[in-house]
Amino acid sequence: MKIIESPREGMQSLHYTIPTEKKVRYIQQLIKIGFDTVEIGSIVSLKLIPQMADTLEVLKHVDFSGTRSNRMVLVVNKKGAEIISEVKEITHISYPHSISPTFLKKNMNLTTEQSIETVSEIANLCEKTGKQPVIYISMAFGNPYGDPWSIEILREGIQALQKIGVWIIPLSNVAIEIDKQLIKEVYSLLIPEFSQIEFGLHLHTTNKNWQENVLTAYESGCRRFDSVINGYGGCPMTGKEMLGNLKTENLVTFADDHGLAGNLDPDALNEAYKLVSATFMKPVSLQSDPEHK
Repeated sequence: MKIIESPREGMQSLHYTIPTEKKVRYIQQLIKIGFDTVEIGSIVSLKLIPQMADTLEVLKHVDFSGTRSNRMVLVVNKKGAEIISEVKEITHISYPHSISPTFLKKNMNLTTEQSIETVSEIANLCEKTGKQPVIYISMAFGNPYGDPWSIEILREGIQALQKIGVWIIPLSNVAIEIDKQLIKEVYSLLIPEFSQIEFGLHLHTTNKNWQENVLTAYESGCRRFDSVINGYGGCPMTGKEMLGNLKTENLVTFADDHGLAGNLDPDALNEAYKLVSATFMKPVSLQSDPEHK
């Protein structure tokens, strides 16, 4: 089982910005644990998501030497991909594609065709610079906007990414609850057909039924799971009420119980658990400021 830890997901959802030095300290701890991948930050609109404005500064100050983890940064356009493609410490570039036209419009002001073009540009840059594109399909399990949804539409979306040369495709529900039956249906059909693609599950959840959903995905062939310590975060651009993320604590427990945890360093993990509250705590200077409630 691959565990992809995403502090970026947690940090972008806050109504305040974590100081750069706290981010550096926290990410420095995360890359000691042995997760398959740590998604460190993003190159996005500073106006819309100021919480991620210092991603490049964070990258300058984290010491990546000796880590076993892949390092990933999210981008939303070619310009962002060009910037990150020049950062040698980054191994993977992620991008939030969707089969929902409404989501793409709300999230990045793009049409489906424009988003596919962006994926192609990112894939080409990755090929030239030795990085891997990780293309998420948001709203992969249904659609709260009224856009048409079916497994066939999802299948066609995956085919379009495969033609471009994308081989890592996590599926995300983003803003709607999903159940184990739908998870089973989706992965049981897609994984055998697209055997060369590494599918993942980026599960947004209240964490009430996380165990049965993770187990169902695993039993259906999924081996890549995204999570966030404490379950922080969500997508702030959906226009819908956000769910939190799958808690890393729960996912690690699941992996331990099933003998799938790999070589995670338990001491480093416990230190990260201790550090998370101090990292995500609202700065004192903002706690009494009514404009930052």
